[in-house]
Amino acid sequence: MTKVCFHHATFYTMKNTQDTVEAVLVEDGKIIEVGMFEDVKKRANQCIDLQGSYVYPGFVDSHIHLIGHGDKLRQIDLSTYKSAEKMTADLQILLNEHLTGEWFVAEGWNENNFADQKILTRYELDKLSSSPLALKRVCRHAMIVNSAALQLAGITKDTPDPEDGVIVRDDMGEPTGYLLDGAKAIIEQHIPEVSINQLVISLETAVNDLVSRGFTGVHTEDMSYYGEYTKPLQAFKEVIGEHNKFRVNLLRHHTVFDEMKAEATYVEPWIDPGAMKIFIDGALGGRTALLSEPYADDPTTQGVSIHSQEDLNALVAKARSYGEAVAVHAIGDLGMEMIVTAIEIYPVPQGKRDRLIHANVLREELVTRIEKLDVVLDIQPSFVTSDFPWVKERLGNDRLDWAYAWKKLANRGILLSGGSDSPIEEVDPRIGLYAATARRKPGETHDGYQHEEKLTRFEAIALYTIGSAQAICKEHERGYIEIGYDADFTVFDRDLLDGPDEQLLEAQVVKTIIAGDIVFEK
Repeated sequence: MTKVCFHHATFYTMKNTQDTVEAVLVEDGKIIEVGMFEDVKKRANQCIDLQGSYVYPGFVDSHIHLIGHGDKLRQIDLSTYKSAEKMTADLQILLNEHLTGEWFVAEGWNENNFADQKILTRYELDKLSSSPLALKRVCRHAMIVNSAALQLAGITKDTPDPEDGVIVRDDMGEPTGYLLDGAKAIIEQHIPEVSINQLVISLETAVNDLVSRGFTGVHTEDMSYYGEYTKPLQAFKEVIGEHNKFRVNLLRHHTVFDEMKAEATYVEPWIDPGAMKIFIDGALGGRTALLSEPYADDPTTQGVSIHSQEDLNALVAKARSYGEAVAVHAIGDLGMEMIVTAIEIYPVPQGKRDRLIHANVLREELVTRIEKLDVVLDIQPSFVTSDFPWVKERLGNDRLDWAYAWKKLANRGILLSGGSDSPIEEVDPRIGLYAATARRKPGETHDGYQHEEKLTRFEAIALYTIGSAQAICKEHERGYIEIGYDADFTVFDRDLLDGPDEQLLEAQVVKTIIAGDIVFEK
């Protein structure tokens, strides 16, 4: 078996901020020696010069929708628009070439990026196309549709709101075309399924993009959006494996969990089965995140509860019956309270770890309860720079103390992992690191939103290395540069632990190495 020595670089082991080595020796995808180059090279059959670069354990995005990320790269990205007028003008150009009668779906719009915060209505979308049209909000917890889509789905003035969603209506009670959370499902069941071939193309696009950004793997949730779970799973198997190395942990939505436990097979160690994914609430942008008190800028609502406490308890109990962990979307503090209560009743099995995703709004007493659980809080640093300053209007000053409170959580010893939630946010790890440490948008000059919650460089890098490994209980084989660990490395042209925050944005990935193989080289 060939032994490869990677050298002429500073290897940060992530044991602490100062622990570095000169060289690593890799055999059969594992690190078998670390230390001084003169010592390591004696056992090597081959040496690869990394030309003075800086090497970190392989970066892993702990929360992404991989197929959706590929779709975003291949299709129009509405998140880039700063006005509804420009967005509709560009959509009109695309729709002029669109086949009459076929569905048109795009995503990413965010009214908080518009000066007038305008949310389009069905009537404005009707001017763009008489074919069914659906535009998903950036958070994926809301969409706007035109009249053709409402008609196909049978949504009228008399259609009641689903228990887990809202059909927004005008003063006359007519649907405006704006649908929140569970109301989206009424539309989505009428959107034609994409083919496996299209899923494969999106996955290939996504993986190629991610390795170019330094990612060696992701934790992703895609199994319940494209018809039978077998379709996206087959696409993953066609794209990823020994022939195309990339590490994927597949979260399994609760609606397909039983089937996947009974039937699904994987391609380990490249494709691993993950926890049961559960959504508790929506998002702050659309006021569907579940809060314990009403929204400051709309006292008529506290958000949307997707499950009752009883139903949520039953889902957690089901996961435990299989010996599995849960991975739970909870943005609002009441949503978080519900899942913490369920986990307290049904503790996670030994050797597993639950994941609480987002955790944007908390309370002191909730944090005290979370400290006693074996959980990882799966955070998205870029939410800070996307949500501030408008989120202050949603929450009011009284709730900001435990909102996006990454530093306080880290200081309490709570495990944190880091992801992007792409296609909702940009997947670039440099943007995530900058958001975690500077807590401001690139180009802004203030001291950061809630600057006391800034993470150190080491803490930020740990989100994507140690934290992502802890989220799937693999911290004994990934997340560090250490003997016996997977030989996954992200190689940058500069020291991410040194220099001004802005240099994080300028850093370049020069190589991505998975299981000892160079899968990307600049």
